[in-house]
Amino acid sequence: MPHPLGPSTHRPTRFRRAVLAFTVCAATLLGAALLPSTARAADPPLRELAAAKGIYLGNAVAGGALGGNAAYAALAGAQFGSLTPENAMKWGSVEPTRGSYNWAEADQIVAFAQAHGQQVRGHTLVWHSQNPGWLANGGFGAAELRGILQQHIATEVGRYQGRVRAWDVLNELFDEDGSYRSSLWTDTLGTGFVADALTWAHQADPAAELYLNDYNVEGLGAKSDALYALVRSLKAQGAPIHGVGFQAHFVLGQVPATLQANLQRFADLGVDVAVTELDVRLQTPATEAKLSQQAADYGTVVKSCLAVSRCRGVTAWDISDADSWVPSVFPGYGAATLYDAGYQPKPAHHAVAVALGAGTHTSTPSPSASSSPAPGCTAAYTVPNQWNTGFTGGVTVSCPPGSSLGSWRVGWDFTAGQQLSQSWNATCTQTGTRVTCANAAWNGGVTAGGSVAFGFNGTWSGSNPVPVVALN
Repeated sequence: MPHPLGPSTHRPTRFRRAVLAFTVCAATLLGAALLPSTARAADPPLRELAAAKGIYLGNAVAGGALGGNAAYAALAGAQFGSLTPENAMKWGSVEPTRGSYNWAEADQIVAFAQAHGQQVRGHTLVWHSQNPGWLANGGFGAAELRGILQQHIATEVGRYQGRVRAWDVLNELFDEDGSYRSSLWTDTLGTGFVADALTWAHQADPAAELYLNDYNVEGLGAKSDALYALVRSLKAQGAPIHGVGFQAHFVLGQVPATLQANLQRFADLGVDVAVTELDVRLQTPATEAKLSQQAADYGTVVKSCLAVSRCRGVTAWDISDADSWVPSVFPGYGAATLYDAGYQPKPAHHAVAVALGAGTHTSTPSPSASSSPAPGCTAAYTVPNQWNTGFTGGVTVSCPPGSSLGSWRVGWDFTAGQQLSQSWNATCTQTGTRVTCANAAWNGGVTAGGSVAFGFNGTWSGSNPVPVVALN
């Protein structure tokens, strides 16, 4: 099958939204008509369902939208347990001029993830595309280019040491026939730079998980065979390769039948696997039949991951159809994400929830399981983000050495009329001014010296004072 992306279409922000005005409006109206009346939003948060299954469910995000679009930020924080900076960590973004760095957007995304108890997947350190002009057109010899690459990896990975769980160290190395792609890197440095890049990243953060990431390798074929051979060779060399990312930018109805088997064969090499950039584009306009097939495709991908014990998680690509890169790259195609252009869940959202066990989720333990807090355990309330009439709040339940909790419940009063709208990593209710939040089925235990965090969104008017929080 021809590659659905083309050789270098990793969504430069400046191109992504230029042609969306008409299609977004139409998709919003159609999506509202097609969404089932049973309100798919009633599904538990996807991040909670995924965590209960032992994987993460993530998404790719942009800093500008996190800071300027309340609906976007609410979904990003509530529904996903992992965030991938869509463009903010690419070389052209962080070092547009040699030696002059711009970390603002990348820092913003990492801070948002930390405030919402999320992992961060770094994307990407070495790629043939979206490099700054000074690098792409520099004409550097092998020795100088090698030094530039080593310094870049050390600088970026070192900056986020301990805050980025996994890195897509090398991105899109192969052509469709399984040969190495002609690029600045392979043409100048040969193929040995692959092991070197992994080694330099490992030196900068020994705890980070290091991945190779590519497209059109989701099923069996020449390109995935070449990637498989490379991973096997790197393992034999003792290079620090921890995982393989499968982008999974699919066309409607074209999820490879060999996806699960392919994930498994890579896992059998002794590396983790992950679906890193999932979307399923369709020819617009969307119809009920197309959205139903899209839902089935999303469900198939999640189920394939769950069936492979070393599959760490699934990352969708872009929060909603309003944010998707697809229409600007593939005219006539779109509606590729889990949420419509009005930020409402599509059938695909519910299909993912069902694949992750929605409807069979264990209920929250009774508060009687722990009627009083262990000595010294505390609950701390913060407001990491506030805008206009909305805000994101968070509570961290912590226990000192020597104390622990088997379950927890916290409560407080919104004395200035604030209203709770949604929560994640806890079950929260509000009656009048009183808010009560209890642990989810999977995070009731707080170990000695450990902590558990949950978050929520709410609205406010006039003032938003920090309340006094009581534990258990």
